[in-house]
Amino acid sequence: MDDLPVSHSVIRAADPKECVPHDIVTLDYDQRFLRRKVLTSFHDIRFLVDLSETISLEHGDCFDIGDGKLIEVIAAEERLLAVTGDLVRLAWHIGNRHTPCQIESERLLIRQDKVIADMLRLLGAGVTEVHEPFTPEGGAYGMGRTHGHDHSHVHKDVHKHVHSHGSHSHGHSHSHDEAANGPDDQDEL
Repeated sequence: MDDLPVSHSVIRAADPKECVPHDIVTLDYDQRFLRRKVLTSFHDIRFLVDLSETISLEHGDCFDIGDGKLIEVIAAEERLLAVTGDLVRLAWHIGNRHTPCQIESERLLIRQDKVIADMLRLLGAGVTEVHEPFTPEGGAYGMGRTHGHDHSHVHKDVHKHVHSHGSHSHGHSHSHDEAANGPDDQDEL
């Protein structure tokens, strides 16, 4: 592994520096949330990403692997649901379930989830399966990511708050440790 090129930094797509990639790596939404991992580019360049902290990569970001070589991040196509209808109301219900959501002017995009899809249809939404890159809105307070969770289990007691679900309300606790440390903090080599 000592012979692998190593990227300790990312050039953001919005960075004023010009990112002229040597190669590309295609990553889905989950794979674009990482700190340390070996990746393989389109042209079979294996390289180690070893960042100081877990970050959320955007389509167009570039890994600097040294020798002037940049590997551009491409958002992979994923199986999603396109949601149409009263977007403001539907976005509220999706957000109330802590579901990552890509917000566009004519539709919302979410990951395939039968329970959420059924709920949205009951609310009058049009729900269509699509296969596209997924780039949902980032989390609040600069966290960069939203993290879905279900309400049927209790997480480590870090944050306590109450959610209203229609005619009933309940409190629950959940940890955002994954947001701070990231699922890829283990050495996946």
